[in-house]
Formats: sequence, C-alpha cells, structure tokens
Amino acid sequence: MADLGNIALWIALLIGLWGSAVAFVGGLKRRPELARSAERAVYVQWGLLFLASVGLLRALLTHDFTIEYVAAYTSRNLPLYYTWSAFYAGQKGSLLLWAIVVASFGSVALLVNRGKYRDLMPYVAGVVSVVVTFFVAAMVFSSNPFERLGFTPADGNGLNPQLQNPGMTIHPPMLYLGYTSITIPYAFAMGALISGRLDTGWIHAIRRWTLLSWLFLACGIILGMWWAYVELGWGGYWAWDPVENASLLPWLTMTAFLHSVMIQEKRGMLKKWNVGLIIGSFLLSIFGTFITRSGVISSVHSFAQSSIGYFFLIFLVAAAGVSFALLAYRWPRLEAEAKLESMVSREATFLFNNLIFIVIAFSVLWGTLFPILSEWIKGTKVTVGPPFFNQVNVPLGLLLLGLTGIGPLIAWRQATPGNLKRQFLWPTTLMVLTAAFLLALRMSDGWAIGAFALGVFVTGTVVQEFVRGTGARHRLHGESYPLALVRLVGRNRRRYGGYVVHLGMVMLFAGFAGLAFKSDTEATLKPGQAVEVKSPYGHTYRLVHQGVSQYEQLNRFVSAASMDVYRDGTYLGVMKSEKRQHLNSLGRPTFEPSTEVAIRSDIREDLYLVYAGSVQGTEEAVYRVTINPLVWWVWYGGMVLVVGGIITMWPGGGGPTAASRRRAEPAGYVAQVTA
Repeated sequence: MADLGNIALWIALLIGLWGSAVAFVGGLKRRPELARSAERAVYVQWGLLFLASVGLLRALLTHDFTIEYVAAYTSRNLPLYYTWSAFYAGQKGSLLLWAIVVASFGSVALLVNRGKYRDLMPYVAGVVSVVVTFFVAAMVFSSNPFERLGFTPADGNGLNPQLQNPGMTIHPPMLYLGYTSITIPYAFAMGALISGRLDTGWIHAIRRWTLLSWLFLACGIILGMWWAYVELGWGGYWAWDPVENASLLPWLTMTAFLHSVMIQEKRGMLKKWNVGLIIGSFLLSIFGTFITRSGVISSVHSFAQSSIGYFFLIFLVAAAGVSFALLAYRWPRLEAEAKLESMVSREATFLFNNLIFIVIAFSVLWGTLFPILSEWIKGTKVTVGPPFFNQVNVPLGLLLLGLTGIGPLIAWRQATPGNLKRQFLWPTTLMVLTAAFLLALRMSDGWAIGAFALGVFVTGTVVQEFVRGTGARHRLHGESYPLALVRLVGRNRRRYGGYVVHLGMVMLFAGFAGLAFKSDTEATLKPGQAVEVKSPYGHTYRLVHQGVSQYEQLNRFVSAASMDVYRDGTYLGVMKSEKRQHLNSLGRPTFEPSTEVAIRSDIREDLYLVYAGSVQGTEEAVYRVTINPLVWWVWYGGMVLVVGGIITMWPGGGGPTAASRRRAEPAGYVAQVTA
C-alpha cells in the first residue's frame, strides 16, 4: 500500500499538470471539451490522493517502520487515537492532508456548480489543480511521506508529548480545513478576474465557502488557545506566537470580507475591497504555511527547518504576482455603483470596520515579520514581543468592538437623529452606567473598563434587535414569544446568526479583559506546608501540599504532585499536576519531560496549578499558582461564535438580496456550456 501510495502521488502530479494546462486553455479559447477534461482531472487527482492517504494511514496503523515518517512519529505503545493523529503531526503527512482536502473541496465545488457559473468554472478547476499540484510537487520533490529508511528500527520515536492531547486530534485538522477551503473563494475570484465576469455572481458562489473557511479557522484558533492553555503550562492562552499570528491573519481578512460583501450586495460598493480581501486571505494562508515550515521564525508550533520553505516562498511570490496583476488589469471594471453619501451611515461604518481589520492584520503581520527583516538588514534578529502587539491592537480591538454594535443598526445611506436615538439610546445608557459602576468599584485598568462597557453596549444592541423582532412577529402573527423567536431567526438566519456571532465576540473580549487582573505566585513546599493566594474577587485560596507520587501510565512515567485546595476555608478538593516522561515500547525515554497542569475553573476565574519539579528528588515540590479571571468566557464565547457562524451559514433564510440578484448578469449566473 505504501508503494502504491507513492505511485499515486506521481500520477497525481502528472494529472494535475494536465488539468492545470487544459483548464486555462479551455476557458480562454472557449473549448468546453477541454474545460470538462480539467474538471475530470480534479476528480482523478482526488481519487489518487485518497489512495495515497489510505496507504500512509495503513502504514501508520501497522507500524511499518521501514517508512521514515512512520518511524519518526509513532511507536508501538502509542495509543490508537494518537497514531491516527500522527497522519498530520509531521510536515510530510500534513502536506498530504493539505493536498487531499483541497482536492476534496475543489471536487465538491465543481459538482455543486456543474450547472451554474459556467464562464467561471474552467478557471476554478484550473486554480484548484494548480494548488493541489503544487502540494503534490512539494511532497514528491522535497517531503515524500513514503520515503524509505535503509534499515528497520525496532521501534519508532513516538509522538511529541505536547501533541498527545485530545485537543490535538481536532485542532490541526480544523486549521487545515480553514486554510485549504479558502482556495475555493480564491479560485472563483481568479475566475471572475480572468473571464471579466465581475458581476455579483461570483460573490453568491463563494459566500458560504468563505463562511465555512472562516468557521473552521475560528474553531482551530479557539482549540489552539485551549491546547496552549492546558498543555504548555505557562498560564496563558495567547502569546502572539508567529504561528498563532499566522492563523489569525486570514481570519481577520475573511471577517472583513464577510462584512463588506453585504455592502456590495446591497449597494454595489466596495467591489475592489472584496476581491482584494479574498486574494489577501488566500495569500495569507500560504504565508502561514511558509513560516510554519520554513524554519525562518522560531515557534513552539513550527516544524523543523526544511528546504520546503523555498517551495512555499516561490509559490507565494508567484501567486501574489499573478493575482495582483489581474486585479490591476481589471481595476477600472470594479468601480462602485453608488457613492458614499454620509459618514454617518451603515456603508461608512462597514468601511471603517474594514480599515480597522486591515490595520490590525498589518500590525500583526509586521510584528511577525520584523525579526526576519531586522536580521536581513542589520544581521541581528530583534524579537517583537506581546507588549508591541497589545499596545497596538488593544485600542484597535476596542474600537472594532464598538463598531460591532453600531454597524448593523445604523441606517443605510444617511442616519437621521431620530434613527440614532431610537437605535442607540438604551444601549448607550447601559454602557455609561456600566463604566460608572466599574469606576465606583475602583477598577484601575482603563482598557478593561472600556472592554466591559463596550461589551454591555453591543449586548444591548443585540438584545434590543431580538426583542423588537420577536415582539413584531408576536403582534403580526399571534405567535407565542418562543415560537416567534425561533421563526424570526429561522427566516433571517444571516442577520440574526451574525448577531449571535457578535455576542460570542463580546464574551471573548470580556475574557480577554480578565487578563488585566491575572496574578502569579511561586512557592516551594514540603508535605503539609501551604501557600495562600488572593483572588481579584476577594477570595482567599489555601493550597496544602500533600506529596509527590510516581507511577507508570500508558506510554509514560508520571511524577504527580497533589494539593488540597480550600477557598475561604471551604474544602474544594484535590488538584494534581504532573511531570510526564514518555517512553517507547522498549522502555527508553523519548523527548523531554512534559508538564500536565491542574485547572479548577468556574464562571469567574480559573485556579491554575503547575508542578515545576521536586527539590533534589525529594517530596519537596516547586509550584506556580496562577489566578486567571474570566477564562471561562473565552471558551464559551468561542462556542457561541461558532454556533452563530453555523446559523448564518445554514441553508435557508438570508440568501442573496433582490438587489444583489439584479446585479448578477444572467450569462454569468446560469449560462450553460454546450458541446
């Protein structure tokens, strides 16, 4: 199966080269038989990559240690579910996952649209073929997952302990799905630019694809934050790490697109923005892959330094050159159909929204690239840390949070004083009262006060919209309030799903604001000794060290330190933090010891306990105790955001507007290709 998988990769490369060539020739020369051949080439590539994936998975599950990748990332005593996740734990396997996921999405897009957008589909097939073929070429010529060893080791190295976490069976696939699915909107955008079909037809085709990519990335980012929080033991969940930033960048630009596309559908404005944002999102996804795999930036998430980084750099430069050249060529055709009539309007608010998203994305990109640029120019790598990112992005994020409440409610074209008063009187009043209340409590952090006050403002605007809409249905149709609410959301999923996303963002910002009140305490304790820590809410935690126990568990040797936990004199239970030394099936240590933290969480705060080690092998233990306020709101805010995204994307209410359909030229929307 492994040899068959290797052969499948080579055939997929040849098929991809054929499909890439005939797709563009067929589209430009209007040769429908070549266009159909290109589409079939995508399906064949998918089949070949599926065969290669089955071959690699079988090699992993059967512990075929003659294959270098299998020996590097598995061992005989690795639990089955982590053996499965070894498929994408390393660079070679993750490239195969990228390739088959892009081919899968491309095949689905071609099947779903086989009777629509026929002027665009040859180019969509061509772009998908080019992207898939690039990943296949990277495997074949640089990082082949089926590369053989010259000998057969008795056991493999096993999986990195930091990856042996339930979240890591979900987090990487979600990011891969988010990164790869943006290829489909990019392919439609390229098709629109090449063919000149710049009506809103391509916008209709990609809205749900973009939402899907945005949703996968959101899930991946939240799961990555949770993994960093529970696995790395540093007491936080976001460190502005380069690879964290790489996943955030396309999410920011896609979020901007999902807002501005509504303006194009409603008023025929921001066309240049929308094409540029889709191109930028795709290029940023390739950029994230480049910095993860090139080794140019040091990160706990990145793969080892490899020559494959040059493949991605060349592809990134080529894709950017072609994309922006096409955009420049079609620039005159992307003029807005309407003018901005007032700075106090929904159009202006969404434009400001886009500008802030782009400024945040640029600041994150600049901070991520600065160490590379400084080393190239001065020969010394200057690291940009969290203070820079926080100083720039905290005020921008709060401004964005405020616009989250303003944008959906302010009137189109030009808001009147009456409209502003009707929509914002009560939310603004609640915001001011919240700020005054927090100041009265002597809360000292101004950014945190701003986050909580603006969060109340946005929540007020959202609740107000739900109450008004539900009340209107109750009066018009005589429905009960719960039924009216369900039908309101069901028939306006795009609008009210967006409001749910905004509530999720409010919860996330509240959680982020809690970091302002984080506290750390270190203590070295003998059995029976205790340490006390104060909570921002006035509680006193007393932690009593019980001792250190050692035992073997699954594929690791564990040293566990236990503490009895009391809050204000009330016994809460035992918390246990561990040091784990992973072993292979021969009993030999693999990798460095890892830390397993203990967390006690509620809606107000987390008690976060890390066993840092013992003193000279005795039961005297070194601990770090962290109080993290409002972390619960981050995880559950992420869940609410995802639920809102699913509501928005769900088929049904809230499709393209009538104005948007009128702007879609019939030929570009439903034309058929005849032989």
